[in-house]
Amino acid sequence: MTITTKIRWGLLSTARINRRLIPAIRQSERGELVAVASRSLESAQAYATEWDIPIAYGSYEDLLAADTVDAVYISLPNHLHAEWSIKALEAGKHVLCEKPFALTVADADAMFAAAEHTGKVLMEAFMYRHHPQTLKLKQLLDDGAIGDIKLIRAHFSFPLDNDANIRLHPEKGGGALWDVGCYPMSIAQYIAGGAPTEIAVQQAFDANGVDRTTTAQLRYENGVMAQISCSFEMQFSTSLEVQGSLGRLTCDWPFVGIQENDGPHLIVTGEDREPQQIQYDGYDEYLYLGQVNNMHAAILDGAPIRVTHAETRLHVATLTRLYAAGKTTQ
Repeated sequence: MTITTKIRWGLLSTARINRRLIPAIRQSERGELVAVASRSLESAQAYATEWDIPIAYGSYEDLLAADTVDAVYISLPNHLHAEWSIKALEAGKHVLCEKPFALTVADADAMFAAAEHTGKVLMEAFMYRHHPQTLKLKQLLDDGAIGDIKLIRAHFSFPLDNDANIRLHPEKGGGALWDVGCYPMSIAQYIAGGAPTEIAVQQAFDANGVDRTTTAQLRYENGVMAQISCSFEMQFSTSLEVQGSLGRLTCDWPFVGIQENDGPHLIVTGEDREPQQIQYDGYDEYLYLGQVNNMHAAILDGAPIRVTHAETRLHVATLTRLYAAGKTTQ
């Protein structure tokens, strides 16, 4: 396939999360949105009309067969990520796959193998990793702003009581840990580095076997400890706190859009010094535009992807390990 100077994107599904990526593709200088696919042509056409997308396909296979699409965004239910990422890669498309990337390490490895075999770009869509706030946070910690890192606390929750919601279907990869818990888990591993050597998990399951609330403690080889939590039974909340030997870093919007005029969001404090306060506006724009731009740079310039395959494999390995440990404590 000959790639134009702009990457032509197709959406594999009409999932709600698409509403975040669509503006980012259109804001980017090197991308354009050209197609959407659904399981029925009627659904795809209605979505294409709503979002002003030029071409609608009545099956995922039809979109993947189109030579007018260079890259696809896979926002399908969790249990379909591996299957359709591999099919897209084998059809010659670059792939941005929503989190959680896969539900097993074996599936993740098969996806990586397909990317290696086809030479196409494959990246997990952890959008917050591309934001200047996240990059600044990591720089501060790496530069010793709070000394040696000792403890990471991260949380993400929102209320979900609609039993028909796909996030609550166990056979489709439902559960709070898969859906929102992957964020605190991923930032803990981003900060601590590597995989945890010890874990302890507690989970509250519903009658269908889906975790509605999960808490976990993790210890890493370098001695850093983490406490992560997520829930579908609590009000919306996100937070990050990193305790070090010389101070503390806090972030009240680590994963999602910052509200306007909501005060400083990245604060570094320590004994005998003035707090350092850093605020970023336009968070939603940077979140999704950042990952789109990273995909374009990887495809067109050969730049590295920010969320590496090694990191993604650790994400999947840690999540599956947490679930396994949680099941044994029921």
